[in-house]
Amino acid sequence: MLRVRPIHFTSRLDQWERLLTDLGMIRTVDDGSWKEYDAGSGRLALHAAEAGSAGDGTTAFGVEVGDLAEFARRTNESGVEDGTSPAELTTADHGDTCRITGEDGFSFFADKAAHSTQSADADPALAVVEVWFTPDAAAAAQTLRRMGARLRPVPDDDETADFTAKNGGVLMVRPGNGNARSGLGFEYTGDLSALRDRLAAAGHQVTMTEEAFGRTLHVANPDEVGADAPALWVSARH
Repeated sequence: MLRVRPIHFTSRLDQWERLLTDLGMIRTVDDGSWKEYDAGSGRLALHAAEAGSAGDGTTAFGVEVGDLAEFARRTNESGVEDGTSPAELTTADHGDTCRITGEDGFSFFADKAAHSTQSADADPALAVVEVWFTPDAAAAAQTLRRMGARLRPVPDDDETADFTAKNGGVLMVRPGNGNARSGLGFEYTGDLSALRDRLAAAGHQVTMTEEAFGRTLHVANPDEVGADAPALWVSARH
């Protein structure tokens, strides 16, 4: 199995929980400082952070898998032809895991899923999206292929790559300068205007933009203090 599951670190758990609930996500794990929310496709974890700390307001790229050893074996086996072995079984602070390291030096964890089923009560139109920004988009895309992510064609840009995970969620590769980093967003296959109205009625600041590639909602970031935190985005997907 492969499921998108980024981890967002925040000192504003209550505000994040309210937004995720209003987006149509369902809380499936509540372990104090660690909470998990299911979308119709993909999962997002919230991890409490100390206010003002370096990690406050950051998102860690991450996925869930079924069997760690088998996932690592298959990932490395698929990289034999080009001499890469991106998967390493290791033990982190949170327990046994598999570290994936891209050729750009970007690394993230593939953790064993605590529960494999997706909540049937989550909004089926909402998908969690995590983004790998990197100066070497081609190599990052190849790493995701090695993991078993499924390429989703992007017709208008050779430097971008979109993937879906078998068990839910979307992974994107986008070109970026400097050190590789992660990003967080959402896709929506339903009525984006209705979602905008629903979020606005719940008290969230939300705007919609219309561009050549489609419509996108921009939602005020719960981490925002003043105007420093970038807005969260929800892109239309048909």
